Amino acid sequence: MCGIVGYIGREPAAPILLDGLAHLEYRGYDSAGIAVCKPGGGLEVYKSKGRLEVLSASIDGGVHLPGCTGIGHTRWATHGEPNDVNSHPHVSEDGTFSLVHNGIIENYLEIKESLQKNGVRFTSDTDTEVVAQLLAYYYREGVDILSAVFKVLHRIEGAYALGILCADQSDMLIAARKDAPLLLGYSEGGQFIASDVTAILRHTREVSYMEDGEVAVLTREGIQVYNSLKQPITKERHHVDWEVSAAEKGGYEHFMFKEIMEQPQAIAKTIAPRIRDGQVHFDGLNLTEDAIRDVKKIFILACGSSYHVGMVGKYMLERLLRIPVEVTLASEFRYCDPIVNPGTLAIVISQSGETLDTMAALREAKARGAHVLSIVNVVGSSIARESDDVIYTWAGPEIAVATTKAYSTQLAVLDLLGLYFAKIMDTISPETYTEILEELQRLPEKLEQVLAHKERIQYFASQYFNHNSVFFIGRNLDYAMGLEGSLKLKEISYIHSEAYASGELKHGTISLIEPGTLVLALGTFDPLFDKALSNVIEVKARGADVLALTTEERAADMAKIASGVIAIPSTHQLLLPSLGVVPLQLFAYYVALNRGCDIDKPRNLAKSVTVE
Repeated sequence: MCGIVGYIGREPAAPILLDGLAHLEYRGYDSAGIAVCKPGGGLEVYKSKGRLEVLSASIDGGVHLPGCTGIGHTRWATHGEPNDVNSHPHVSEDGTFSLVHNGIIENYLEIKESLQKNGVRFTSDTDTEVVAQLLAYYYREGVDILSAVFKVLHRIEGAYALGILCADQSDMLIAARKDAPLLLGYSEGGQFIASDVTAILRHTREVSYMEDGEVAVLTREGIQVYNSLKQPITKERHHVDWEVSAAEKGGYEHFMFKEIMEQPQAIAKTIAPRIRDGQVHFDGLNLTEDAIRDVKKIFILACGSSYHVGMVGKYMLERLLRIPVEVTLASEFRYCDPIVNPGTLAIVISQSGETLDTMAALREAKARGAHVLSIVNVVGSSIARESDDVIYTWAGPEIAVATTKAYSTQLAVLDLLGLYFAKIMDTISPETYTEILEELQRLPEKLEQVLAHKERIQYFASQYFNHNSVFFIGRNLDYAMGLEGSLKLKEISYIHSEAYASGELKHGTISLIEPGTLVLALGTFDPLFDKALSNVIEVKARGADVLALTTEERAADMAKIASGVIAIPSTHQLLLPSLGVVPLQLFAYYVALNRGCDIDKPRNLAKSVTVE
């Protein structure tokens, strides 16, 4: 997702904007820009293709730019190639308005053609420029700035988070939001807008989260928010209590590596407050025990890594609850005419709580009558606010685009939820409940053991980083875990990678195995270990190099056949993916490191996907 930051106050805006954009770099981008209101009137706009340092160098860090009101943006190209002209901020033809935009204007071509017929000339290929030109068009009709903004919002269709400047009024910054995250920040020195709190955390911890249809007018003295009917409203303020250092590298070379190493502590923070007196507790759930007993089917709706959490969760929840669990890509859910009946629970999983496809799936599930329980990390995010129930992972900020600790903490929440539901549904014995719960509490310690042997994984990465195609194979929970391992590798190393259920090898996949092909064979799930071993023999016979992942108890058996073995401590079989995924994360990290890739900002990827 693109990044937005805006400021109005008593300090020069440009350095503050550049600093805010620097804290949004992790989201991924291919161009950056800022616009500042000049003290005597008019706008100054600077933007460039490439990294933020290119922009910063061109304006000497912004220290000589006058003006205390401004907006900044980092952009991933969607409409038009990444270049200086298509970069944000965009400016109306007459120079009156400049704005930044996250999201997509779906009817931009219709509006563009209409404006062109009225003599408006466009300079970019973007959908965003339409908003700037339309604002100027309505403003020239004689309406005030705020009225012009509302007229535009009633005309455009799609998703947007907007930061707007007007050359005629340097003491005002306007923000608007629909289906794309935008928050407001309050401080004695000025007011802020941002797409992520990390952009403004150095300046304020007091924020409000904008809702769909709201418009905010920021001045040096404060912020007034209006609803979609242009009625003034009062926003609830939230205090952000995590430390700035949590969003810093802290001596690590990459955020991704730091976040991999933080997983034992992150999981402990997720599970410890929810276990009391040997029992799982979820305080404040609206889902009553009677309603839980009435659940007949569970949908898990998610995208990307969160979808892979759901795949693991399906095996675990069906084993514990004995009811059907269907994992559906959020981007497909509302288009597949899903069958939602009374007693359907939709578990929505999202790290950011702002993923547009997941939000749309949530709304579809609610419209069809499902009870929606979300698992998210970001407090106050859109998905959290629109759900019937929300469980926060409390993982802290995750900066690297490729998720690690968010995946692990989401999985831990699902494990807790499985135990909680199973006890209420009476589908688990007291002995099994206690065994899994005790092993869940031991996960942080056992993860520390896994991380203590990271040099072995680094060694294997140094041996195999030059492969162009890699296959992950496994059965049951190992297959589900392999999906995430494969995604991590392809995300940050750009190696083609696929995960297959081992039983499908003979149904086509094995034709791709040739001498020198790298296969990561996952054999942690003990009930199917012998079958995993047979599959290793099968691909070895066709010349594959096999790097295997198994438990310490099975490592010696696997080492007789595989080229290399990574071992994890034993735990309850339903919790093995929580340990097994970490070596796969490390392997992907070290492979990308050997290949010289930009690990924290992989090409073409964004941290939060807020467009379809």
